[in-house]
This record gives sequence, C-alpha cells and structure tokens, in this order.
Amino acid sequence: MLIRHMQEEDMDQVYAIESNSFSRPWSRDSFLQSLRNPGNLYLVVEEEGRILGYCGLWGIVGEGEITNVAVDSRYRNQGVGEAMLRELLRQAGESGIEAFTLEVRLSNISAIHLYHKLGFQDTAIRKNYYDAPVEDALIMWL
Repeated sequence: MLIRHMQEEDMDQVYAIESNSFSRPWSRDSFLQSLRNPGNLYLVVEEEGRILGYCGLWGIVGEGEITNVAVDSRYRNQGVGEAMLRELLRQAGESGIEAFTLEVRLSNISAIHLYHKLGFQDTAIRKNYYDAPVEDALIMWL
C-alpha cells in the first residue's frame, strides 16, 4: 500500500470512489481546482495501480479543513482510511498546520470512531448541514 500525493491522472478512479461514496459528490473540476491550490494537500492510497482511497485538506493560516475522505467500499474497515489520514495529518503538520477541523454526518458512526481514535474531539453540531438526505453534521477539531 503506497500513500502518495494525488495527481490529475488519478481523477477517473478518485471520481468513481467519490460518486459511489456520497449522495452529492464533488465534480472532477472541483477536485482539479483543489489540487492546483498550493495551500491544499490531497493524498491517495494506491495498491498495484488501483486507488483504494483518498483524502484532502485545505490549509489556511495554520489550520487545515479536512474536506474529503473516502475509501473504496471493497477496502473499508481494513486500515486504509486510518493510514491515509495519519499521513495527511503528518504531512500537513510538517507544512505548518497546527489545528485540524472536519464535518461528518452524525450517522457515520464508523468515521466518527476513526476520528476519535486519531484524537479529534466533538465541538458542535451544524444543523441540516447535509442534504440527500438532510442530516446534521458533527464538527470535530484536533
């Protein structure tokens, strides 16, 4: 399993995972624009040419907003998400990011458990943050 920076050439596989993971997926163009911003950091987990998952953050003045985390459904609960998030936090920390935040659906117990394991703490609820279906978001900080 190799964790590396996301490249434009990864977009077909990343978008396939994104589309299968979220009811309102980001567009390819949104990913490409985010990749081109030098303050952002996007990683993929690759094994034998196949993208297993990806994650990313937007870095702004010492803070990192984790915007994307997804693992191909065939590779969930196998440590892929934890490995790539630990690497994202490590690399972002080395670049000067000192605090991290994210939003997660309240029903996504598996993700919340992982974020707690990584040291994130629950800080607030954002009402009706998600749609399709409408759901509150848990705001977490590390």
